[in-house]
Amino acid sequence: MYRAVTERDASFDGAFYFGVRTTGVFCRPGCGAKSPRRDNVLFFADALAAVRQGFRPCRRCKPLEPTGSTPSWVRELFGLVERAPGRLSSSDLRAAGIHPVRAARWFKEHFGMTFHAYQRARRIGSALRPIQTGSDVSSVALASGFESESGFRAAFERLFGAAPTRVAPAVEPVRVHWIPTPLGPLLAAARSEGLCFLEFVDRRALASQIATLRRRVGALLIPGEHPHLERLRSELARYFEGRLRSFSVPVHAPGTAFQERVWSELQRIQHGETRSYLELARAVGDAKAVRAVAAANGRNRIAIVIPCHRVIGSDGQLVGYAGGVWRKQRLLELERGTGQHE
Repeated sequence: MYRAVTERDASFDGAFYFGVRTTGVFCRPGCGAKSPRRDNVLFFADALAAVRQGFRPCRRCKPLEPTGSTPSWVRELFGLVERAPGRLSSSDLRAAGIHPVRAARWFKEHFGMTFHAYQRARRIGSALRPIQTGSDVSSVALASGFESESGFRAAFERLFGAAPTRVAPAVEPVRVHWIPTPLGPLLAAARSEGLCFLEFVDRRALASQIATLRRRVGALLIPGEHPHLERLRSELARYFEGRLRSFSVPVHAPGTAFQERVWSELQRIQHGETRSYLELARAVGDAKAVRAVAAANGRNRIAIVIPCHRVIGSDGQLVGYAGGVWRKQRLLELERGTGQHE
């Protein structure tokens, strides 16, 4: 691994990360910066492990940003998934020059599931709508790339908790997708009511936030696209370019009555402005509820669009942002027009 770092071998990008003790920064193996001394280097299996050790992402190789630096083998893998009529096996990956373990690790890091689990969820998710509209289960199973109806039924029931013929037409799953940004990838989720989740994938409490989302919306989360996610992707691009001050994508954020009051008030904070936790508590009608307001702020599941990053300490300090204080600072700099966001 150290040889890959010294040779700046980008073919190892996505396989591991390295941190430099003297700078507190972590990078991809292919980073073009000057090679550090071996005794100053720590290696990590994923970016989250580096972040948890206190390392900051390198501003040169941008290890949290897949845009323009996604390994070529990952782009090829996505192309294979789109073209494949059925499930890609480990042998198929090897034939394409992609190691199955490497694919599994990359998908686990970026999607929270293995590559094969992603394929299975994607095929089952695409089968839900035809089944809800009355299509024959056997034909849907074959069209979804399953070799048998029994295999399809078993996979469907594991994912949805019911046989295909017993899933009510009114049950709409939440579609989940991964969106790259200059500050790292975001995990986004939406259904017809609106955007219901948006968080940086390296947030430590990501799993518990997703579990809460499942309880609140009462629906399954499956990989897939949605019109609200398409609009979000477009609006986020313009936001990070400094050309968007207000999001129009519909929001669906169920919570307790108090949490919903706080989240509603957050959306009243204008682009380029900030409020203290005390000011936010007063705005929701209880100046003594500063801690409760801070807790509700921390449980916001829709980052950026519900701008919890615009709440700061009474002394002006940037505190209490689950996505990392460095991101909070960059977002506020962007909105004030003082940051650089290439």
